Amino acid sequence: MRVAMYYSNDDVRLEELPVPKAGPGELLMRVQASGICGTDVLEWYRRKQAPRVLGHEVTGEVTAVGDGVTGFAPGDRIVTTHHVPCNDCHHCRSGHASVCQLMRETHFDPGGFAEYLRLPKVNVDSGTFLLPDSLSFEQGSFVEPLGCVVRAQDHARAPLQENVLVIGTGIAGLLHVQVARSRGVKTLVATDINDERLRLARSLGAHHTVHATDDVPARLREACGGRLADLVIVCTGAAPAIRQAFQSVERGGKLLFFASTPAGHEVPMPLYEMWRDEVGLVTSYGASPRDLKDAVDLLAGGTVNVDELVTHRLTLAETGKGFQLVANAKDSLKVIIEPQRA
Repeated sequence: MRVAMYYSNDDVRLEELPVPKAGPGELLMRVQASGICGTDVLEWYRRKQAPRVLGHEVTGEVTAVGDGVTGFAPGDRIVTTHHVPCNDCHHCRSGHASVCQLMRETHFDPGGFAEYLRLPKVNVDSGTFLLPDSLSFEQGSFVEPLGCVVRAQDHARAPLQENVLVIGTGIAGLLHVQVARSRGVKTLVATDINDERLRLARSLGAHHTVHATDDVPARLREACGGRLADLVIVCTGAAPAIRQAFQSVERGGKLLFFASTPAGHEVPMPLYEMWRDEVGLVTSYGASPRDLKDAVDLLAGGTVNVDELVTHRLTLAETGKGFQLVANAKDSLKVIIEPQRA
């Protein structure tokens, strides 16, 4: 089978690997849609794993079922996720499935940028779901990133009727806008340096948008009746955006860091002001099976619209081009790889 083998953002090669076989409890999936995630192009993280077939935002059809599998049959349309928790350890039982050790060890074989994918038994049991007939394969490829957004907002325990600021309106930010709006926030503001992304943020539910080079705290006070944001959701690891987040949170509010800086990078924190103003800091990573189920429901019910977010649909041979588009982040939002398209 053909795969797109990652060596670096500038070096993604079309190569051949044997088609995996489904063992006991496993599934073989014919990949139909695989989204390029922003984490796929983090070279400081990915190059140490190379060469490797990446891709974890995937949907497809079951082509083979291993012994002992129930609930799935050849021809089923499915969506699956690469990292799954054990559902039984201390972290899972305390609501932190994303930091379960198994979550950090589970992977696909080989990865979503391939014609076929073997799903290990643990992924079949905890991270694979039937794709509703109302959803296309392309729409289903958003289940994993949307699940991460659902978990993040749940983890922040954001009550209704808050003033919310979303910093950075790439894919993650635009999904955060839609989920926050669906939860009934009072005032929803989004920022970015890209005017087209700000237009999309308004069309998808933001009450106000502000160019990131403007005086964001001042514009925020204008939009929120003199107050800052009760919840600031940071969807970029850029240093100016992080500084802006600290300046934009209301007393008693929360900062939700959804994006990460590179490993080892230290960020100055105004700890005195945060202590004095009782500002909370929350981080979120990944999605649990429950979050993924919620994401399926949000997409199937039309609460979250992802059709406007897809800017490029490429063949497997064009995966390298897709990596460049996402890494440069200029004229692209979501890039979908379609391994079965010639």
